Amino acid sequence: MKNFSPGLLPTLITIPCVLILLALTVWQINRYSWKIDLLDTIETQLSAAPETLPPGDIDPELWHYRRVSLTGEFDHSHEIHLFAHAEAGRAGFHIITPFKRSAEGDIVLVNRGWVPESKKAPETRAKGLIEGEITVTGIARKPWEKSWSFLPESNAEDNVWLYGELSAMADHLGIETAPVFVELDANEVPGGLPIGGQTRISLPNNHIQYAFTWLGLAVAMIVIYVVYGLKRGQAKQNPDA
Repeated sequence: MKNFSPGLLPTLITIPCVLILLALTVWQINRYSWKIDLLDTIETQLSAAPETLPPGDIDPELWHYRRVSLTGEFDHSHEIHLFAHAEAGRAGFHIITPFKRSAEGDIVLVNRGWVPESKKAPETRAKGLIEGEITVTGIARKPWEKSWSFLPESNAEDNVWLYGELSAMADHLGIETAPVFVELDANEVPGGLPIGGQTRISLPNNHIQYAFTWLGLAVAMIVIYVVYGLKRGQAKQNPDA
């Protein structure tokens, strides 16, 4: 390596960059392991028997994607309409309804399922407005806000919501609710609407691909650095070549 002379500036640039890229590689591998554990946990929770959702200030993170059961009555006069798409890109709404529990006395916002846009108004699906005490099962979900500031806002005045803004929905209705939604299972409903079972789990696990990307960039930088250093060293050894 006597002809290897990359110079000070390329060395000062390459070494930190390579170290950062290698650190990102290790981080993505750790993220991959974490995601595998998370998916295993979710799968275990979804296959478990439903358990009664505890009242009070529970941790939404701990109850996210856990199967729960509720006993009480729906308050159909205070529906929330959450804009959503279903199969084949059909526009419609998820019908989120306050559910007052019999024993606990608290209120849980329950996502009863999807309806097409033409069935948004409750009177157009009167058969599905179940009255009286009922026990339902579903999946607990933590709230979510819009992810980017440039995205449109929900329109509380027209009762058209774009995100799972549980606190804002509760304020709009003037009620206090449990800190999670419950998305109902796909059970038969009189009249066929709303269509339950709308829980969608989208947790892509692309961390190994990302790890290979960072590692490939690190290797590429090392190769370029070495080739450059050898050529520069040879040029210094043979300035007239």
